[in-house]
Amino acid sequence: MPMDSVSTGFDLFNTMVVIVPIIIIGVFVFMLIKGLGEWSSNNQSAILTVPAEVVTKRSRTSGGAGDSSARTSYYVTFQLDSGDRMELKMNGKEYGMLAEEDLGTLTFQGTRYQGFERRKLAE
Repeated sequence: MPMDSVSTGFDLFNTMVVIVPIIIIGVFVFMLIKGLGEWSSNNQSAILTVPAEVVTKRSRTSGGAGDSSARTSYYVTFQLDSGDRMELKMNGKEYGMLAEEDLGTLTFQGTRYQGFERRKLAE
């Protein structure tokens, strides 16, 4: 085996040892900045309460392989009276209390779900 190919292999390995951690740290920093930006934007947004309908619900489960625990995220899409739709993330308890086609009043702040009060039907 020629020495040049061994040397090239070590150079590639050394380069990867430097580049891979930089990429991982870069992705982590990007996600952190993005999350802080959304948090800040939500805090600066007004809290709005508007009539809405629950259009659809979905959940996403991640993890759970081997010894790790699974994590479930819950999302509900609301349609506002204006015709606009928005999907908001919420906890499992709130998610379980909502059903598709529920009508009521949605309270939110930016992309942050605050609550939903179901409209009572006339008796």
